[in-house]
Amino acid sequence: MNVSDLDTESLTALHWIAIGLTIITGAIHLALGVMSFPGALPVAFLLAGFGFFGGIVLLLRGYRRRLLYLAGIPFVALQIVLYLLINQTADPAVSPVEGIDKAAQILLIVLLVVLYRRERGGTSNAQSR
Repeated sequence: MNVSDLDTESLTALHWIAIGLTIITGAIHLALGVMSFPGALPVAFLLAGFGFFGGIVLLLRGYRRRLLYLAGIPFVALQIVLYLLINQTADPAVSPVEGIDKAAQILLIVLLVVLYRRERGGTSNAQSR
């Protein structure tokens, strides 16, 4: 990927905040996956982490952003649901890392909804790629 392939001029402050939140949760997932490897759950963490960073790449390239927001909402929500199903049934205590991750994910979902709704009526180069 060349720098010239990036479409950052059309990004707003909300996009950059969403990118920051995505980096936080993606890094946490990758770290947990690496620290717990091998096993099925660590592989799932790694795949989720790569999914978050893949989303950032697609956003920066301007690839179908509206669809990306729409796909990102259930992707992030699924992370929260799976966390609750896997972790909270056994131990309801929330660690600082878990709290940061879930807060970032909830805020990310809110931003994805806002970004989706803002681009609903408009057409931009980023949406047509």
